[in-house]
Amino acid sequence: MAEIWTIERILKWTESFFAQKGIESPRLDAEVLLAHLLQKERIYLYVHFDEPLEKQELAAFHDMVRRRAAHVPVAYITGEKEFMGLTFKVTPATLVPRPDTEILVQAAIDALRGMPAAADGAGPSFADIGTGSGAICLSILHTLPMCTACTVDISDEARRVAEQNADALGVRDRVAFFTGDLLAPLAERTFDAIVSNPPYIPTGDLAGLQAEVRLCEPRTALDGGADGLAFYRRLVQDAPAYLRAGGFLAMEAGIHEAGAIAALIRENPAYAADRTEIKKDYAGTDRVVLAWRNEEA
Repeated sequence: MAEIWTIERILKWTESFFAQKGIESPRLDAEVLLAHLLQKERIYLYVHFDEPLEKQELAAFHDMVRRRAAHVPVAYITGEKEFMGLTFKVTPATLVPRPDTEILVQAAIDALRGMPAAADGAGPSFADIGTGSGAICLSILHTLPMCTACTVDISDEARRVAEQNADALGVRDRVAFFTGDLLAPLAERTFDAIVSNPPYIPTGDLAGLQAEVRLCEPRTALDGGADGLAFYRRLVQDAPAYLRAGGFLAMEAGIHEAGAIAALIRENPAYAADRTEIKKDYAGTDRVVLAWRNEEA
């Protein structure tokens, strides 16, 4: 007689297997993967703990478990990640959205809401640099229906993922997508805001990252140069030419980098020296730097 694997049994086995492989959250990952496979909420696994899995479900789940044990991120296995209460498609061409990045999104939303409408009644426009899956840009557009945006990513693959997410969220008509290096594709355009979560890991620190990040996520979205500040220097220097007077530049910062980024801003006369803001993440770490373009620009 064929061996019976119930939901409860397969979860216990998977939790133990993941723990042996050094997975940080073995039970949670097992539940997320099985719930995704069954197309159910996680609570279903507890209510139906004695439900047996079918042969094809077991085979598919074992493949998911094998990939996770090899430290492939859960989001790449399921193909999606929740961010700001929305579901985004993700692939190995895009960084997996992190909860801390929600601090950047909320800061941008609050600042954009406070901006006056243009003379023609148009709402604020912004650019998202290094858009990846589009999580930052599309979350803002979903929350602020009066806004329009342009996004840039150096990866054509990432751009296609972001476009699919825009279609799924119903905001495709308010965003234009570009492929290229930072602000270069947006030449001769100006915006009320520029937002970015640029690569900020110092090159020498990449080897010490978690296997899930080091082996699977795109290096171009991680490597911030020798001191982690390479892309901030470029953004701080170049952004004023793309910002309208009174507009702002909002950037996520790596650990211990916010002070150095703020110093770069204070050295640039295009920014209002007394309006630079640093916002903390959920753990109390300085995570977002917000700089305002001089009103006289």
